[in-house]
Parts: sequence; structure tokens; C-alpha cells
Amino acid sequence: MPRPLPAEEILRRRLEVGHLIRHARLAAKLSQEKLADRAGVDRKTISRAESGIAALKVDHLIAVAAALGISPRVLLPERPGPGRS
Repeated sequence: MPRPLPAEEILRRRLEVGHLIRHARLAAKLSQEKLADRAGVDRKTISRAESGIAALKVDHLIAVAAALGISPRVLLPERPGPGRS
């Protein structure tokens, strides 16, 4: 059975998700406000997610990805598993 991730690893991955969102937003030439409007979330939600202060709910992650025109998988860091490092 897999062990739970340590808190430090969860924070690292949350920061990585934030970086991926910011990178995709800037590539799409969108402000946080414009992305928030398109995704139907508050601008603070985008800001907090990008900075790693808070994790996005799954439905918000899906909405943000749709607003960016990308798959939600693009915004998720890959978790190493058996045979991966």
C-alpha cells in the first residue's frame, strides 16, 4: 500500500501546480483577472493557487484548464511511481 506523502512533498507539488498555472496563463497572454473571469472563479483563487498559498478544488482546476484551453493533466505534476524516478 502506498504511503501518504509528507507535508513538504505536498507543498512542493502545490507550488509546482501554481507554477504550471502561471506559465500556462502567461503563455495564453491572460491576466489573473481575465483567467478568473473565464474560469468562473475569483481572481484571489488564481493568485493563491499560483503562489502555492492554497490548492485549487478539483472543479476549479478543471475550469481553469478549460479556460486556458488545455487538459487538466497539463497542470498536474507527474507523481513518480514504480519504475519512475
